[in-house]
Amino acid sequence: MKLPGLKIGQISTKYPVIQGGMGVGISLSGLSSAVAQEGGIGVISAAAIGMLEPDFKRNFKGANQRALRSEIRKAKQLTSGVIGVNTMVALSDFEDLVTASVEEGADIVIMGAGLPLRAPELIPEPEPGKRGTYAIPIVSSARATQLIFKYWAQHYNRIPDAVIVEGPLAGGHLGFKIEQLDDPGYSLASLLPGVLQAIEPFQEQFGREVPVIVAGGIYTGADVLEYLKMGASGVQMATRFVTTEECDASPDFKQAFIECKKEDLVIINSPVGLPGRAIMNKFLEMVSNKISRPVSCPWKCLKTCDFKISPYCICQALTNAKKGFMAKGFAFAGANAHLTNRIVSVKELFNSLSLEFETAANV
Repeated sequence: MKLPGLKIGQISTKYPVIQGGMGVGISLSGLSSAVAQEGGIGVISAAAIGMLEPDFKRNFKGANQRALRSEIRKAKQLTSGVIGVNTMVALSDFEDLVTASVEEGADIVIMGAGLPLRAPELIPEPEPGKRGTYAIPIVSSARATQLIFKYWAQHYNRIPDAVIVEGPLAGGHLGFKIEQLDDPGYSLASLLPGVLQAIEPFQEQFGREVPVIVAGGIYTGADVLEYLKMGASGVQMATRFVTTEECDASPDFKQAFIECKKEDLVIINSPVGLPGRAIMNKFLEMVSNKISRPVSCPWKCLKTCDFKISPYCICQALTNAKKGFMAKGFAFAGANAHLTNRIVSVKELFNSLSLEFETAANV
């Protein structure tokens, strides 16, 4: 049994793998184009994507749109594979980034960190039989899934083209309360059946299948096999792609993953008001020890962030980390980040994933 492909609308890929969007410059055109070229879905993260633009601090919205358009164009020049964009509903320029993604011809737009109830106003539904930009929300419960599907069906006479259900083992900001993170009732394996059941009536109503992709803690080919057997159509993986040659992060950022141990992976309280999983380092130790760090904010990039009471600017901290200045920032990471031990190419990663899948399938 070989690793199967993934179909979303008119899109068909060699592998059932979406590379997770990693914000503030970790997954840009370099990583996404390499993933797409090998047969997965490569994803550019739009979060603070304009951080390296010279006018970011005084014109962050314009810088973000300019950088996003540039990265999409670069990726599409490097590959004819599938390129997507990941953006957060919580971003204050969410609508602008989605519009730019559609105008630049992104194949999919993935929307997390909030409920994208009005996204159909920004992403026209592709005509039957034709490729367009497919709309994919990220959810963390069957309830959220049903809410989005019901709202879209009632108000726009359409439903999402696919849905990603993300469990509590993911890296970065998590859609769970802290006490739910270790609760078996909220594990990805527990969430998936409810999401599959929630979309059934909508698939029947609209006469088409909606692929369900799982995310959060997916690391090996055996993991992929497990969830495909449970009814998922594909997986989203992010952490494992960090330690690839093509990842857009700095060498020091990647090295933090290679050196981290399981006990280094901790849950932090993010300034945006959500728990997040990250690799503990000196910067986060200073924050946890409540060492004051002056914060100023010339922009408000996240709707939920109150810089006046935040111990640090998360955008600046993640920008520093992307550049390799780990003493002034930190890395978000999934629960299996400690399994990484060397830098590989994206091609090698997919070959390993395929071998792991086939080995597990033949047991």
